[in-house]
Amino acid sequence: MTAAVIDLGTNTFHLVIAKITADGIQVIYKTNLPVKLGEGRINDNIIIPEAYARGLQALQGFYREIEKYQVDVVKAIATSAIRSAANGSNFVNSAKSDAGIDIEVITGDKEAEYIFKGVKATGAIKGTCLIMDIGGGSTEFIICNPDGLHWKKSYDIGAARLMQAYFHSDPISDKDQSAIRDHLDKELGTLKTACNTYRPTQLIGSAGAFETFAGMLDQQLDLNKISTADIDLQNYHTLSKNLIASTHAEREQMPDLISLRVDMIVIAAIITDYVLEASGINSISLSTYDLKMGVLQAISESETS
Repeated sequence: MTAAVIDLGTNTFHLVIAKITADGIQVIYKTNLPVKLGEGRINDNIIIPEAYARGLQALQGFYREIEKYQVDVVKAIATSAIRSAANGSNFVNSAKSDAGIDIEVITGDKEAEYIFKGVKATGAIKGTCLIMDIGGGSTEFIICNPDGLHWKKSYDIGAARLMQAYFHSDPISDKDQSAIRDHLDKELGTLKTACNTYRPTQLIGSAGAFETFAGMLDQQLDLNKISTADIDLQNYHTLSKNLIASTHAEREQMPDLISLRVDMIVIAAIITDYVLEASGINSISLSTYDLKMGVLQAISESETS
C-alpha cells in the first residue's frame, strides 16, 4: 500500500509518501514548506490570516502530490499551533473544504508517542535515553530504553512561543536568556523529577533543530541518507555558544542554517543547554526520524497486525 503523512507543524508543514510492504517502509517522496503557522500571535492562541492562507495553500499543493502518487491512506496530523488556536477548528474545517484534507488534531501525549515510534525505528535507542523534539509550539520529552517507553510529556515551550515572548534583543541579551531559563525552571519541574527517577544517559534530538546542529558541525553529513548520527558534545557546546552570542546578520551568513531557523536556533540551543545541564546527560545523538516516521510506523503496524 501507499501511505501519505502530513505533519502540520507550527513552523513547517511536511509531506511524506511511502510504500508500506511486509519488508518495511520505503519513502518515495517528501517535501516541506515553511508555513510559519505560529507567526505573530502564537502566544495569543490565534492563527493570523496570512499564516492561515499559507497553510491552506500548502495543503492544496500536498493534495495534488497525493493524487499524483495514487495514495491509499492519508494521515494528516496537527500539533501545538492548531490544537491551541482559538481558530484552529476553523482551519481544520477549511482544510477539508478547500484542500480535501481531513486533519486529526492530536494531544501532546499522542505526539510524544509518535515521536518515540519514529526514533525507535532508527535503532538509536541503546540504553536509557531522553528523546527531545523541539517544535515551534511545543517540545516533547520521552524517557525510554530499547524495551519501551517509561515516561513522556509535552510542554508548551516551543521555539516560536519562547522567541515571541522573550527574544527582544540582537544578539540575545543576558536578560532575555535569564527570562527564558526562569520560564524553563517553572515549566520543567516534572521533567527534572523524571530524569532523577530514570537517569537517562543519552539525549536523542529528534530532527528539526538537531539536524541543524549536526549539519553545521559536519558539513559532509548527508541528512537525507542517514537515520541517526552521533553529535560530539564538546563541539555542540562550542556551536551553541557561538549561536547564542551571534547577531541575526551573522547567523544569516552561517552555512547550513536555513532562514526559517536563523533566530529559532538560538532558542533551541538555550533549551538544549538547559536540558543537558538539568539532566546531567553527557552524550547526544540525532534521529532524523520524528513524528512523521512514527505515524508511518503506526500505519505499518496496523496493516500487518
